[in-house]
Amino acid sequence: MFEKFCDILCNDKKFITVEINPPHGASIDGIIADIQKHDLQNKVTGFSCTDNPLAKLKMSGVLSAIKVQQTFGKPVIATMSMRDKNKLSLQSTLLGANDFDLRCILALTGDPAKFSDQPEVKGVLERDSTLLLSIIYHLNKGVDYSNKPLNPAPKPIYPFAVSNATAKDMNSLKKRMIKKLNYGARAIITQPVYTLENAKELLALFEEAKALSIRDTAKEAQLVLGQFPIVRAKTANFIDDKVPGISVPKDIIDEMNLAAMDGEEREQEVGFALSKRIFDEMMDIHGKVHLMTHNRFDLCSQLIG
Repeated sequence: MFEKFCDILCNDKKFITVEINPPHGASIDGIIADIQKHDLQNKVTGFSCTDNPLAKLKMSGVLSAIKVQQTFGKPVIATMSMRDKNKLSLQSTLLGANDFDLRCILALTGDPAKFSDQPEVKGVLERDSTLLLSIIYHLNKGVDYSNKPLNPAPKPIYPFAVSNATAKDMNSLKKRMIKKLNYGARAIITQPVYTLENAKELLALFEEAKALSIRDTAKEAQLVLGQFPIVRAKTANFIDDKVPGISVPKDIIDEMNLAAMDGEEREQEVGFALSKRIFDEMMDIHGKVHLMTHNRFDLCSQLIG
């Protein structure tokens, strides 16, 4: 299953994944039912599950990913945040997940613990996401982080990483891409992209990073363009003002603000048309997109068509 998933990713084939945010509760069944309602599992290559984004309490991303994967028989990329786990816990979770055949892992540093909705929570954060990539590199050699042989050795793990979509100095993005590729990342998912120019710039930077990486695995590594569809003007303004590493073009913000003046129905109509155009353009020029919609699976299904 994962070999086919990575074959689609690494070759000239359409690759679409959809992000799932696990619930603030003890069952993901309602989310699974909503995915089934829109037949989304038959329109995508796979899914991803987040790991307490913004340090807000949610159901375990790894356990959620296992259930989603077993339900749909499609690979799920499980996010693991460095914020909450030390290297002992990370290795233990990876080994357990491996036995359930959960083998695509998205390495994140994680949002700061100070954003948490839980009283006085403290982050662990032994290092940034490159520590997790390094651990996976060791496990894929059949040894733990201290180089002790594992018996039995885990099945191959496919590490993913993330990248901002914009920066004041775009060369700094390239340096971070190189670093993550050097630590073994097989794919990098970007923050949401809203223009063809931004997408082309990121793709060019990624090709340069691959050429400069010391790892053989970088040769087949892929960039996956993130997309967060905007159907509300308030969302467009918030993302552009408050979310680092993402830039929403002024013409999109202006168009959404004008549409909002004519009511919510018009606002959503214009927002969907803009988002559909961006999605189609990204698929046309690259064909590898990761959709983030805060569990708006109806919106995902409509965008994909």
